[in-house]
Amino acid sequence: MYTPTIQEWSLTVERLLTKDLMLQVGYVGSQSYHTNITMDSNTAAPKVCTNPPDQRGCPSGGVLQVLASQRQFVPLGTTYMEPGPRPNRFVSNSIAWFDVGTASYHALNVSLQKRATRGLSFKANYTYSKVLDLNSAVLAPGGENEPPDVFSPYNLALNKGVASYNLNHQFNANFSYELPFGSGQRFASGSRGVVNQVIGGWQWNGIFTAQGGFPFTPLIGFNNSGTGDTNPTDVPDRNPNFSGPVILGKPDQWFDPRAFKMPLAGTFGNVSRGSFRGPGLLDVDTSFFKRFRISERWNLQFRAEVFNILNHSNFAYPNGIVFQGDSSSFTNSLSAGAITATAITSRQIQFALKLLF
Repeated sequence: MYTPTIQEWSLTVERLLTKDLMLQVGYVGSQSYHTNITMDSNTAAPKVCTNPPDQRGCPSGGVLQVLASQRQFVPLGTTYMEPGPRPNRFVSNSIAWFDVGTASYHALNVSLQKRATRGLSFKANYTYSKVLDLNSAVLAPGGENEPPDVFSPYNLALNKGVASYNLNHQFNANFSYELPFGSGQRFASGSRGVVNQVIGGWQWNGIFTAQGGFPFTPLIGFNNSGTGDTNPTDVPDRNPNFSGPVILGKPDQWFDPRAFKMPLAGTFGNVSRGSFRGPGLLDVDTSFFKRFRISERWNLQFRAEVFNILNHSNFAYPNGIVFQGDSSSFTNSLSAGAITATAITSRQIQFALKLLF
């Protein structure tokens, strides 16, 4: 085991636009080594078909148990799993963690920040980024939108792709505004007593979030490559006869499964890991605070908070399983591309009282 290592670098330029408004533009990068990745260590190494035994090509299938009449053959130059058992035939597939992972991160960050003047302050951030790694699903909940482990431990380059948590575009903004009403404020500055308690001490806050979708990887629901991995790690081939958009953008069918076809048994599909994007996210939260001054020491704050005030539907990632069954008898999954969950809740409102002293 090696100690995980990360190198980081950044360059930032700041410009004061006015006395209370600052623009910041920066680049951030990092490279990590010896990170954990998940793999099945009890699988044979793939071969390249270099000397076909007959005109049909090289027999493939790995550990798949098929009849001789159903055996598939791959053409010259194809990477494939030749028929045969696992390295340790007395042990099934194994799930283990090895410190051979790498990851890289590059991002452009732009922010605009206003210091509080006349009761108003805000900050807006935009990030354009890309994260590449070999596997993000060290534990299943951390990468359910990608294969749970690598395609083959002998060819990790097959797995290099966009990390499951990477967002290409992300914009966030927040503000806080003390409403100019009540004693000492711009409007009704001379109010006192009950009138001041009603109209004064109000604060309006808000958070706006807009981001692109997370990557996802179309998958085959069984071990078509013959590596023996019981996790759904195999990917399909792109269908050369398909025309039209792959991403349909509908919650009941986010992508068109006809865009993919089943690879030859014993081979690896050509769809890249993380090559498609799920739904984006748009969320607006807002709140109103009201401060009641009780004494020099005691203050009572009333809060009305609204989450997802637009009640915008933000969907999670789609079901990526395209095919189901086995290598000799498979069908298209009826739920391919279907989204069955949301990323955040619907509109929610809560009220609270906070005592400050």
